Amino acid sequence: MNIYGVVGFKNAGKTGLMERLVAEITGRGLTVSTIKHAHHSFDVDQPGKDSYRHREAGATQTLLASKTRWALMTELRGADEPPLAMLLSHIAPVDLVLIEGYKRDRHPKVEAFRAETGNPLLALSDPTVKAVATDTPQELTQPQFDLNDTQAIADFILGELGL
Repeated sequence: MNIYGVVGFKNAGKTGLMERLVAEITGRGLTVSTIKHAHHSFDVDQPGKDSYRHREAGATQTLLASKTRWALMTELRGADEPPLAMLLSHIAPVDLVLIEGYKRDRHPKVEAFRAETGNPLLALSDPTVKAVATDTPQELTQPQFDLNDTQAIADFILGELGL
């Protein structure tokens, strides 16, 4: 499975870049799935709905299905957060899986970087960061792209993967 990450600190532009990359790459006829790492608790279900009630009653997994989509929710119930490799095993085959976050994992990545945030560049110390998408040119050995040049960033990722 081809995977590529988008990493960076908070407010660096990761989610916007992910959204644009998905649109750009699927617009080229390739299939893309995404994985997003959250550093906080989140809920995709709504209180009072049947699936929420199943989960709240103690179900470890709840699968919700309709004619337009299905979703599988898994409650960890105190277990450790699953590693990225395990999550990837649940993704149906596609041309590319784009991963937002998981900056400590060892897959290839593009770093989204906005100078105004004052955060350090991950690319300076992480060899898995293969390029930087930035709003301000930086002194780097890795290729860098304008943060808004989605086509060039997509070309780079697809070229790296031979797609």
